[in-house]
Amino acid sequence: MTELNNLWLTEAVRLREEHAGPLDDLEANRLARSAGGDLPTRIQRRALWLAERDGLTAALSHWLQGARLALIVLAILAVVSGAGLAFAALGDGQTPVNVFWALGSLLGLNLILLLSWALGLVFAGEHAATLGRLWLWLSEKLARDAKAAQLAPALLLLLQRQKLNRWVLGVLVNGLWLLAMLSALVILLTLMATRRYGFVWETTLLSADTFVTMTRTLGALPALVGFSVPTVEMIRASGDAALNIESARQAWATWLVGVLVMYGVVPRLLLALFCLWRWKNGRAHLHLDLNLPGYAHLRKRLMPTSERLGISDAAPEQLHRVERGAGDLQSDGALLVAIELDDQRPWPPPLPKNVSDAGILDSRESRHKLLEQLSRFPPARLAIACDPRRSPDRGSLALIAELARSASATRVWLLQAPPGEALDAERLGDWHLALQQLELPFADCAPLNWLETGHD
Repeated sequence: MTELNNLWLTEAVRLREEHAGPLDDLEANRLARSAGGDLPTRIQRRALWLAERDGLTAALSHWLQGARLALIVLAILAVVSGAGLAFAALGDGQTPVNVFWALGSLLGLNLILLLSWALGLVFAGEHAATLGRLWLWLSEKLARDAKAAQLAPALLLLLQRQKLNRWVLGVLVNGLWLLAMLSALVILLTLMATRRYGFVWETTLLSADTFVTMTRTLGALPALVGFSVPTVEMIRASGDAALNIESARQAWATWLVGVLVMYGVVPRLLLALFCLWRWKNGRAHLHLDLNLPGYAHLRKRLMPTSERLGISDAAPEQLHRVERGAGDLQSDGALLVAIELDDQRPWPPPLPKNVSDAGILDSRESRHKLLEQLSRFPPARLAIACDPRRSPDRGSLALIAELARSASATRVWLLQAPPGEALDAERLGDWHLALQQLELPFADCAPLNWLETGHD
């Protein structure tokens, strides 16, 4: 996943917590603290874990797929629109082409919207282009994921801090118009190559000298790169009727193509490349704004000034020997822990020397302390003792799953009933079904040999 996507998901998680309240993030915070790093790195690790758990990562994938589909739809519309401009400019070929009407059809709307985009960029600062808003709306609709609704606002807020949204939307807008102009150019050349057109200009108020000046002025820039410009005599003669002289038709056709290239295609190409350059340069400087309330309150939870590493009074100072492998913590130790046992059952049972006892987890504090230490000293083998007289509620199963993720290998020990009592068969079946769903091995006998030696 790219750095932009990581920041994007982090911002989306912040917005979600801002609108819906804090998420259940105890395990995410613990994993972020254990991974280390500075505060922005820990905030990102926390957010990415929450995004993966809550389906936001999958929603981002769906949104990106929708964005690509939306871009394809807009590109097709741009190609069709450009072709329509060319057909409107040249007509059916039965009547002479009014060169300035044709020019207006090809470049009029493009130049008006280009001027509007440029003015909005200069004076408004954050100009939201219509095509850009349409693309974001289509992306969300095509994603077909309710969780993707927060992704577009998160992206815009992230980019606005570095004023990058203007450039990414600029790439989109100018790229689509470039595609439309290229489509118009291709259709224009195709029509001129397969049909014979005559060119005229008409006026009631203006003089012939005005049209001569306009034609020569507009043709000056295309002439610099090799496009021909009609002579003064050709321009004046075209005011009366379409010239049947082959050279005149070719001169007008080349002039029209040159004006379209230099005032339609080239400006959009240069602007698209400029916006792309600004976007790539600015993207490298994207970062989280740690002054936002959603991030500021995480400092104490992710960067505590002091951390207690002990488990409980019954636990040893160090549960097991830790060896640092290739990037991951490894251990040869073995650990036995119990969940919510009552006073009727003596605990712990006699344990081999190399097996540590983590006590009984019967409070929120004891769970957090154990999980904090396991994140630093993950055991090679972990046995979790459970009382099957209790129902396998979601909280207990979530704790078992979280403990299992902290060890290389885990087994669940379903304790026997105390003397004089019997286990409920239906409740025991619920335990079996739940542990099978967690894909954890379980048994009703003490796995002490496995804890001591690694095998039965």
